[in-house]
Amino acid sequence: MLIVTGVTRTDPEDAPAARAAMARVGEATRAEDGCHTYAFYEDVGAPGTFRVYEEWRDRAALDAHLATAHIAAFREAMGALTILSRDIKTLSGCTEGPL
Repeated sequence: MLIVTGVTRTDPEDAPAARAAMARVGEATRAEDGCHTYAFYEDVGAPGTFRVYEEWRDRAALDAHLATAHIAAFREAMGALTILSRDIKTLSGCTEGPL
C-alpha cells in the first residue's frame, strides 16, 4: 500500500473555492481502481488549511490517478487560488497493525 499525505494552505478567502474543488476531485477519485481512501480535512483552527490523506493499492494506481482528467481539472482550479504553502508526500513500506 502507498499512502499520500500532506497539507495545503490557501488564503482563507479562497477556502470555499478550495473546498468545492476538493469535493469534486474526491468524488471522482474514490471511484478509481486501486483507490482505498481519498479524503481532505480542513483544520478548524486554521481556515484555509487542508490536510489530504490517500491510500492506494500501489504506485501504478497512483500514477494512473495523477493522469486523469479530474486531476487536471483539480490542478487548474487550485492554480487559480492563492496557495500559501503545499507539502504533500508519499509513504511506503509501512507496517499496518492495531493501535
